[in-house]
Amino acid sequence: MISRNEMFKPILAVSDGFRPIWNAFVNEWGDDEELPQYLALSDLARYISKLVSESRTQELSDIFEVIERWHLEGDDYVREAVTVGILENLQNINVVGSDVPDQVQKLLLPESKSQWAKINEFWETGKLISE
Repeated sequence: MISRNEMFKPILAVSDGFRPIWNAFVNEWGDDEELPQYLALSDLARYISKLVSESRTQELSDIFEVIERWHLEGDDYVREAVTVGILENLQNINVVGSDVPDQVQKLLLPESKSQWAKINEFWETGKLISE
């Protein structure tokens, strides 16, 4: 099980490019009792957007494998955070740009695709993602 405190270890293992962003985040928030993980997830969504624009397919593939693991192996906090903190941001053109959501959707693995659809359904009908 991947816990909140261990959540970013798998990403850092597959994405050297995200490491400086993570280090800056930890430097900024490290004195807090708990790191505001959702802010780091927003940073990761923006980083993914950059990778999409640069067509860095291998790193994207590695990151989306971790996102899938977070859905399948994460504790309750991690599963909710990855859906709301990553996937929802990746759908938000104000965060990632207008062409990124369609490109990202093609990279999603099965459980991530399911959660992506639930987010869409929430915005279209109001049905809660947890239902």
